[in-house]
Amino acid sequence: MPSFFARLAPIALLICSNVFMTFAWYGHLRFKDRPLWLVIVASWGIAFFEYCLAVPANRWGSGVYSAAELKAIQEVVTLAVFVAFSVLYLGQKVTPVQGLGFVLIAGGAFLVFHGSAAHAA
Repeated sequence: MPSFFARLAPIALLICSNVFMTFAWYGHLRFKDRPLWLVIVASWGIAFFEYCLAVPANRWGSGVYSAAELKAIQEVVTLAVFVAFSVLYLGQKVTPVQGLGFVLIAGGAFLVFHGSAAHAA
Protein backbone atom coordinates (compact mmCIF):
# COMPACT_ATOMS: atom_id res chain seq x y z
CA MET A 1 0.00 0.00 0.00
CA PRO A 2 1.53 3.33 -1.07
CA SER A 3 2.07 5.90 1.64
CA PHE A 4 -0.18 8.88 2.10
CA PHE A 5 2.66 11.12 0.88
CA ALA A 6 3.16 9.02 -2.27
CA ARG A 7 -0.52 9.42 -3.12
CA LEU A 8 -0.77 13.11 -2.18
CA ALA A 9 2.50 14.54 -3.54
CA PRO A 10 1.63 14.06 -7.23
CA ILE A 11 -1.76 15.71 -6.70
CA ALA A 12 -0.20 18.66 -4.88
CA LEU A 13 2.35 19.07 -7.67
CA LEU A 14 -0.40 18.88 -10.30
CA ILE A 15 -2.35 21.60 -8.49
CA CYS A 16 0.71 23.86 -8.40
CA SER A 17 1.60 23.14 -12.03
CA ASN A 18 -1.96 23.94 -13.07
CA VAL A 19 -1.82 27.33 -11.40
CA PHE A 20 1.21 28.17 -13.56
CA MET A 21 -0.35 26.77 -16.73
CA THR A 22 -3.62 28.57 -16.19
CA PHE A 23 -1.75 31.86 -15.84
CA ALA A 24 0.29 31.00 -18.94
CA TRP A 25 -2.80 30.25 -21.02
CA TYR A 26 -5.31 32.77 -19.69
CA GLY A 27 -3.48 35.38 -17.58
CA HIS A 28 -2.76 37.56 -20.59
CA LEU A 29 -6.49 38.12 -21.11
CA ARG A 30 -6.24 40.98 -18.61
CA PHE A 31 -3.52 42.55 -20.76
CA LYS A 32 -5.10 42.73 -24.21
CA ASP A 33 -3.29 46.00 -24.87
CA ARG A 34 0.08 44.20 -24.92
CA PRO A 35 1.52 42.93 -28.22
CA LEU A 36 0.75 39.29 -28.97
CA TRP A 37 4.43 38.35 -29.34
CA LEU A 38 5.09 39.68 -25.82
CA VAL A 39 2.32 37.66 -24.19
CA ILE A 40 3.44 34.56 -26.10
CA VAL A 41 6.99 34.94 -24.73
CA ALA A 42 5.69 35.67 -21.23
CA SER A 43 3.32 32.70 -21.37
CA TRP A 44 6.10 30.43 -22.57
CA GLY A 45 8.27 31.54 -19.64
CA ILE A 46 5.47 30.85 -17.15
CA ALA A 47 4.80 27.45 -18.75
CA PHE A 48 8.40 26.41 -18.07
CA PHE A 49 7.60 26.33 -14.35
CA GLU A 50 4.47 24.31 -15.05
CA TYR A 51 6.61 21.66 -16.71
CA CYS A 52 9.06 21.68 -13.79
CA LEU A 53 6.16 20.60 -11.57
CA ALA A 54 4.04 18.48 -13.93
CA VAL A 55 6.83 16.19 -15.11
CA PRO A 56 7.83 15.06 -11.59
CA ALA A 57 4.15 14.83 -10.62
CA ASN A 58 3.54 12.37 -13.43
CA ARG A 59 6.84 10.52 -12.97
CA TRP A 60 6.31 10.00 -9.23
CA GLY A 61 2.57 9.60 -9.60
CA SER A 62 3.03 6.71 -12.03
CA GLY A 63 4.29 4.67 -9.10
CA VAL A 64 0.87 4.98 -7.48
CA TYR A 65 -1.59 5.78 -10.27
CA SER A 66 -2.10 4.49 -13.80
CA ALA A 67 -1.58 6.92 -16.68
CA ALA A 68 -5.37 7.13 -17.13
CA GLU A 69 -5.84 7.92 -13.45
CA LEU A 70 -3.15 10.62 -13.62
CA LYS A 71 -4.92 12.16 -16.61
CA ALA A 72 -8.26 12.05 -14.80
CA ILE A 73 -6.71 13.75 -11.76
CA GLN A 74 -5.18 16.34 -14.07
CA GLU A 75 -8.54 17.14 -15.67
CA VAL A 76 -10.34 17.60 -12.36
CA VAL A 77 -7.49 19.74 -11.01
CA THR A 78 -7.51 21.79 -14.22
CA LEU A 79 -11.22 22.47 -13.87
CA ALA A 80 -10.98 23.44 -10.21
CA VAL A 81 -8.02 25.76 -10.80
CA PHE A 82 -9.65 27.26 -13.89
CA VAL A 83 -12.94 27.98 -12.11
CA ALA A 84 -11.12 29.69 -9.23
CA PHE A 85 -8.91 31.63 -11.67
CA SER A 86 -11.85 32.66 -13.83
CA VAL A 87 -13.82 33.99 -10.88
CA LEU A 88 -11.00 35.48 -8.79
CA TYR A 89 -8.56 36.75 -11.44
CA LEU A 90 -10.68 37.38 -14.53
CA GLY A 91 -13.83 38.35 -12.65
CA GLN A 92 -16.01 36.05 -14.75
CA LYS A 93 -18.83 34.04 -13.27
CA VAL A 94 -19.36 30.37 -14.05
CA THR A 95 -22.85 29.86 -15.42
CA PRO A 96 -25.03 26.95 -14.29
CA VAL A 97 -24.67 25.30 -17.72
CA GLN A 98 -20.87 25.64 -17.58
CA GLY A 99 -20.93 24.26 -14.03
CA LEU A 100 -22.96 21.28 -15.20
CA GLY A 101 -20.48 20.66 -18.00
CA PHE A 102 -17.63 20.70 -15.49
CA VAL A 103 -19.53 18.26 -13.26
CA LEU A 104 -19.96 15.91 -16.22
CA ILE A 105 -16.22 16.05 -16.91
CA ALA A 106 -15.54 15.28 -13.25
CA GLY A 107 -18.00 12.39 -13.56
CA GLY A 108 -15.86 11.04 -16.39
CA ALA A 109 -12.84 11.17 -14.09
CA PHE A 110 -14.82 9.23 -11.49
CA LEU A 111 -15.54 6.56 -14.10
CA VAL A 112 -11.84 6.31 -14.95
CA PHE A 113 -11.04 5.59 -11.30
CA HIS A 114 -14.01 3.27 -10.89
CA GLY A 115 -12.98 1.30 -13.98
CA SER A 116 -9.37 1.14 -12.78
CA ALA A 117 -10.44 -0.20 -9.39
CA ALA A 118 -12.65 -2.83 -11.03
CA HIS A 119 -9.77 -4.06 -13.19
CA ALA A 120 -7.35 -4.10 -10.25
CA ALA A 121 -9.67 -6.29 -8.14
